[in-house]
Amino acid sequence: MNIAALVSGGVDSSVAIHLLKEQGYEPTIFYIKIGMEDEHGYIDCPAEDDMTIVKWLGKHYGLKVEIVSLHQEYWDNVVAYTIENVKKGLTPNPDMMCNKLIKFGYFDQKWGAGFDKIATGHYAGTTVIENNTFLSTAADKVKDQTYFLAQMNNLQINRSMFPIGHLQKSELRQIALNAKLPSAMRKDSQGICFLGKVNYNDFIKRYLGEKKGKIVCLETGKVLGEHKGYWFHTIGQRRGTGLSGGPWFVVKKDTEQNIVYVSQGYDPETQYGNVINLKGFNYIAANPYTLAGVENGEKVNCLFKIRHTPEFTEGELEKINDIYRIRSAKKIQGIAAGQFGVVYDTDAKICIASGEIISND
Repeated sequence: MNIAALVSGGVDSSVAIHLLKEQGYEPTIFYIKIGMEDEHGYIDCPAEDDMTIVKWLGKHYGLKVEIVSLHQEYWDNVVAYTIENVKKGLTPNPDMMCNKLIKFGYFDQKWGAGFDKIATGHYAGTTVIENNTFLSTAADKVKDQTYFLAQMNNLQINRSMFPIGHLQKSELRQIALNAKLPSAMRKDSQGICFLGKVNYNDFIKRYLGEKKGKIVCLETGKVLGEHKGYWFHTIGQRRGTGLSGGPWFVVKKDTEQNIVYVSQGYDPETQYGNVINLKGFNYIAANPYTLAGVENGEKVNCLFKIRHTPEFTEGELEKINDIYRIRSAKKIQGIAAGQFGVVYDTDAKICIASGEIISND
């Protein structure tokens, strides 16, 4: 089998290479440069350190290494998507778009045609049910990354390999140490890759500027303070409002009036809801409910997530005209438009589908 392995320089993708070699494969290593170019005023993610490790892996395992650039595609699709959605007052998820459009999208179109599979260091797996390949959850539920892969389509999942999905993170670290991989004790990356060491608010300010507006208590209507633009604030945010007498949580935004609404207390009721409406609903493989004989319009039990967390929440899924609705069995905190609701089977084994959360207003 001819495999293209996407390697970042981190421990996860490094161990993926080690395991592929142990299984007798000879993957071609690809390092994708996706950080913003210098003309945008930023430095790539720690590419120099990454590429040193990637080249070491190639030499150590006798594998071909290719360093390719998808800077422009990343800017045009992932970065632009992020800016546009923040401007709309939404909470975007650039990691999901990167997986769908870049790693398993443009990379496949430009370099993947000669390969049978694309392997990555994601904590995930695949499961075949009735000749359909489904995205399945990883053994390590804390590290599981199916949430970030849930916008992929069936063709992309069919061409994917996830060599580390059966491992706990602690097991993976031990493999890396035993193999003396240079990334063995490297910290996991955090935050949005294209920002590198750039502060998120500084990035948003560069492209959207500042626009002063009111911070208003949702319950009383009292003006509590001033913000520099609703785009600097996200639903569920606690820090960064600059208000005293808190804690204060951002619970709503009026983008037309440039007003940020907050509620006071450690657990305000206004943070919670149990209805999640989704647009652009994407079944990763064949609709499993159809396979199970469930008719459209019927409510079906499911588990779901509205952010990347180890926990699953019980709910019901139904289709209402052009949207899908998840009704949660319990109220959940911080339902943010622009993020994604991801649906799983009731055993938390199969990642079924995802859709973008839309406002319930």
